[in-house]
Amino acid sequence: MNINTKKYVEEFIKIRDKNSNVVSFKLNTPQHKLYDIIKQQKELNKPVRVIILKARQMGFSTLTEAIIFKETATKKNVNSGIITHKEDATTNLFNMSKRMYDNLPTPLRPEIKNSNAKELIFDTKDGNGLGSKIKCMTAGSGGVGRSDTINNLHISELAFWQGDKKETLTGLFQAVPNTPNSMVIIESTANGYEYFKELWDKANKGENDYVPLFVGWNELIEYQMTYTGFTLTKEEQQLKEIHNLTNEQLTWRRWCIANNCGGDELQFKQEYPINPHEAFLSTGNCVFNKDKIIEQLEVIKEPLRTGYFSYDYDGLKLTNIKWNTDKDGYIKIYEVPNLKNYAIGGDTAGDGSDSFTAQVLDENGNQVAMLKQKFDEDLYAKQMYCLGTYYKNALIGIESNFSTFPIKELERLGYKNQYIREKVDTYTGKLDKSFGFRTTSLTRPNIIAFLKQIVRECVYTINDKETLEEMLTFITNEKGREEAQIGYHDDLVMGLAIAHEIKKQINIFREVITPRPLFNFETEKQGREDFGSTIEFI
Repeated sequence: MNINTKKYVEEFIKIRDKNSNVVSFKLNTPQHKLYDIIKQQKELNKPVRVIILKARQMGFSTLTEAIIFKETATKKNVNSGIITHKEDATTNLFNMSKRMYDNLPTPLRPEIKNSNAKELIFDTKDGNGLGSKIKCMTAGSGGVGRSDTINNLHISELAFWQGDKKETLTGLFQAVPNTPNSMVIIESTANGYEYFKELWDKANKGENDYVPLFVGWNELIEYQMTYTGFTLTKEEQQLKEIHNLTNEQLTWRRWCIANNCGGDELQFKQEYPINPHEAFLSTGNCVFNKDKIIEQLEVIKEPLRTGYFSYDYDGLKLTNIKWNTDKDGYIKIYEVPNLKNYAIGGDTAGDGSDSFTAQVLDENGNQVAMLKQKFDEDLYAKQMYCLGTYYKNALIGIESNFSTFPIKELERLGYKNQYIREKVDTYTGKLDKSFGFRTTSLTRPNIIAFLKQIVRECVYTINDKETLEEMLTFITNEKGREEAQIGYHDDLVMGLAIAHEIKKQINIFREVITPRPLFNFETEKQGREDFGSTIEFI
């Protein structure tokens, strides 16, 4: 960012405050955070790309408008676009820009041409002026912004846009050149799980160029009131400890819930979140206890290791199995093997739209590892073989509804500890034993019901962030079926539910399996595991 931008904004920009007074613009704490992100990208000579998940009244729109105004009103041939979710919001932001212009000192005020109610054109009648403009638009109209070249783009309240957000944004993004002097700021409060959430998640995973910025309500100094001496609830005490809140902040929180949110605490969390997970509370009927999940997400730790297994394969068996540490790997280890027994539940990709998953539990039900990846079925089976071997010949139960190939492949490779289910032979009426877990209209409700209990009573046993986040989008739909919300997946949820079910069979057939050598703590200190030279960490 130009070194004079902050000085320009705070010395020359006028805004209307919450008391309807026109005052000089002084940045608050959240606005300083946004300014610093933009400044850093400018200094790196990169296109500015920021996505903001916000609580109410943080002032991000105001700062974005001020920066866009400065960039447009002081430079030649700059086109800036502002797009909001509804007409009155468009009018408000245009009026903000017009107020900034009207209150500029006369020497800094560029000449403007006559324009319509939603456009400021900084130019002279003969075309010898700046040739720059700010255009305010409303999402939902066909082809909005498509015919323009836009140097600075402010996308406001994206989560509340009408129509096909993805299609509209695709057109808009084509209008913004990928050059260091371009800027795109996307800001929105959350509106459940939709396209804004998808962009936010991708930014956090580094899958696009947008820098994610979240600022909780507790970071705005205005949000506090005089403490009246009330006794804190258990939840308030937890919030105070986790986020270092003051009693004055908790007093404001109580007031806001009662007066601004109709007494609805869930509504408060969506409008004034203290963390991103609160902001994106599902608008559907979440199957699991959302408060417990969010509570666990607040304290969850990073995995000990992330990576995958490599091996030699001669067409018959796997040898020379090694662990490869890779930050982009698809297996996350939360606890290395010890003297416990283990169970691994697997959910297959079905028709190919989902991922193959595995959830590893110890005998006490603690999640110690997970796998998620889109594989060919044979590669999935080989990773399951390695994962099972690593966890001391863990009991493996793979869902068998769509395909039994991974189960058969494990058997062919010589894996000796697969989950066994009983089924009735439809011809003889006798009980047959088969490998793999079958998800049916009888078993599915049972395993989900048990997982609900796990979340409600001992959510601390779930260590994987992605699993917990997937649970937030597992809802009861309009027909009463418990499944992933449209556009989301339930591979990890079902894998975990299956793992908890098959765990009951951990000790049944252990005596027929030749045990592997136990975990060697000395080699672990060097980052390796000793499985009789079967698995090596590199």
